[in-house]
Order: sequence, then C-alpha cells, then structure tokens
Amino acid sequence: MRIAFVMDRIARDPATATTVLLAHAAWLRGHDVHLLDVLDLTCFPDGHVGGLAHIPPERRPAPPAEFLDAMKGGEVPRQRVTSAELDVLWLRQNPSEWRPDERWAAFTGILFGRMAVAKGVLVLDDPNGLVLAENKFYLERFPAHVRPRALITRSLDEVRRFYQELGAVVLKPLDGYAGQDTFLVREDATNLPIIVESLGRRGFIVVQEYIAAAGEGDLRLFVMNGEPLHVDGVHALLGRVSADGDFRGNLAAGATPFVPPIDDETLAVAAAVGPQLKRDGIFLAGLDIAGGKLLEVNTLSPGGLYALEALTGIRFADTVIRAVERKLERKRADRRLSNRELA
Repeated sequence: MRIAFVMDRIARDPATATTVLLAHAAWLRGHDVHLLDVLDLTCFPDGHVGGLAHIPPERRPAPPAEFLDAMKGGEVPRQRVTSAELDVLWLRQNPSEWRPDERWAAFTGILFGRMAVAKGVLVLDDPNGLVLAENKFYLERFPAHVRPRALITRSLDEVRRFYQELGAVVLKPLDGYAGQDTFLVREDATNLPIIVESLGRRGFIVVQEYIAAAGEGDLRLFVMNGEPLHVDGVHALLGRVSADGDFRGNLAAGATPFVPPIDDETLAVAAAVGPQLKRDGIFLAGLDIAGGKLLEVNTLSPGGLYALEALTGIRFADTVIRAVERKLERKRADRRLSNRELA
C-alpha cells in the first residue's frame, strides 16, 4: 500500500515519536511510506490533496533513528504525492504543538483529511471523529462512572465552588497536551485566582476531580479498533511513575516508564470506552487511567509506543500496521463501507 503520515514538522520530531515508529514499521513491511509536514499540504484544483513528501531510502532494514535521519537530512529527494495515488492517509498532527499565533494551522490536517475521504482515500483516524476528539470535551462522551467529575469553565466563582465541594482539583487547559500548564490545588488554594486567570487567557479550563492514585503516576493503555491492543497475550500498557515532586504522569514531564501487569479494573475502563471510540471512527487511541478512572483520551497522535516497545521487545507498531492492511483489504472488498466504519 501507499501510505502517507501527516505530522506537524518532521524537522522537530525525534526518532522516539510514535508516528516515526509507525511509519518505520510500515516501511519495514515493504509499503511505500511518505511523511507530510502539515504546512506543506496543498489542495489542488481537481480536489485532490497532497504535497511534497519526505520519503525513506530504499535500503532496508534500519533502526528508526537512521530511517528518520535519512529523510531529515535530505539524503532522499522529496517526492510530490497526491490523494489520487494514496491508499491511506494517517492524520498524526497534534494541534497542541502549535503556538497561539499559529493556531490557524492546528487543525489543518483534519480539514485536508476530509478532502481525502471525499476522493476515496482511507483516512485514519476518521477526520469527522477527530473533530469531536480534538480537546478534553471528548472525555464527556464516555460513561460517567469511568471518569472523574469535571467542570469546564472560565469562571473563577465556579472553579472555587467546585474546589470547595471536592477539596482537591486538577486544572488544565481544554486543549492541553503532555501535562503542560497542569496544576494541582489541594489544601492551599491561595494561587487559585492566578491559575484561573493564567489558564483563562488561552481559553476554557478543565477543572477535574483529583484522583489520588494519579499522584503516583498513571497507565497509558493503547486501544485499537475499540479493543485493548495486545500481542501474544501482552497488552500495550505503559505505566508511568511521576517524577519526585510532580503529580503528572506524562513522560514529557519527567515520569519514568515501566511495564505493569494488566488488571480487571483497567480492562473494565477500556470496555466502557471502546464502543464510543468505534462509533466515532477512532482507530488508535491512548487511554490515560489511574485509580480505575479515565483521566484522558488521546486520539490526536497518542504517544508512548516507542517506550513500550523498548521495554518489552514487542513490536506493537507492526501489529498496528497489519490492522491497517486489513482495513484496506476490507475497503477494496466492500465499497459501501464509510470511512468512519472502516476506521
């Protein structure tokens, strides 16, 4: 198959990025792989979309770092590709990576992805589903019993009321990413007005019930096609121990990864969440779980798969690409299926 990955900027993505790992896995399986920077996308007069893509060298195999360096370094000339030639377009852009003055570019991938769907390309995840999932409002679509209570507002009075009711809350931006601008307020709420004012400058604020278990870290469970991703009985489950003095479980915030055993509590959360993910056409998601509660659903370029493969020695990315291959076979066998159903 000919597959293109839409990413933010190839120049700033490390070899440990999950997008790079997935592209590398597809390349090792013999597929034609293209990496498209989102700012290089073009919609042509005939309605097809594409752009100048970074392509890997012909030689195989190579570790992800060499694979990426060959494309970053210009070892291989960039190649023009359009949706007329593509089988699969995978949207791996992360809107939260963009500065406030660049927000016009944040959802470009979704817009171009919709055009590709209209031209018959299999687009992952379904772009209309990603519109629903592009910020933390998405958590509200899932059963109340598996998620913390939450308030979404810009009102200091409402935040105070919610804090006084619960005694401990986590505040974060509605469109936040990787634990950035995330605050825990417990006994001392002196800084609450400053936090609300600061977060309110960039938009709405999510005020979430504090789950005490999250203070020690959390779990990232990868879900594919609405089901927990696993290979030979080993689930794609990454534990993250928070750094000293930091309640956030994000690897980007200094958390330490480890491989925990899967338990019934974690599987129950996945079972409650999976049906909605399938209805929304979300192919690959990362569920952040602590204390049996779903803290976040990561649909826009969920990361952590590289760390998981390094710890387990299991090539989860290869299994994911095999699933994409099956989707394409299904699409060719039944043209009546919508993109969302296929995704």
